[in-house]
Amino acid sequence: MCTWPTEIGSYELKQGNKVVYVGTTNDPERREQEHREAGKKFGHLNVTSRRMAKEGAMKKETERIETYRKNQGKNPKYNKDSDG
Repeated sequence: MCTWPTEIGSYELKQGNKVVYVGTTNDPERREQEHREAGKKFGHLNVTSRRMAKEGAMKKETERIETYRKNQGKNPKYNKDSDG
């Protein structure tokens, strides 16, 4: 099990090559299961950052969503808020 007790990492849910969600977690396996149980459709969870303090991970998440929005004109499919 890959648990990050006090450190957080950012991740993406991907369906094929398409990013459908960007988030942060200290436990990728648990978070992946929660997304599946919530009915999100995706192929895999991809950890996209090293472990870091929560503030750093949240900044990475925000930057990734902003980049996605700039390139695609909208948020990833399952990121509903303006900040992800």
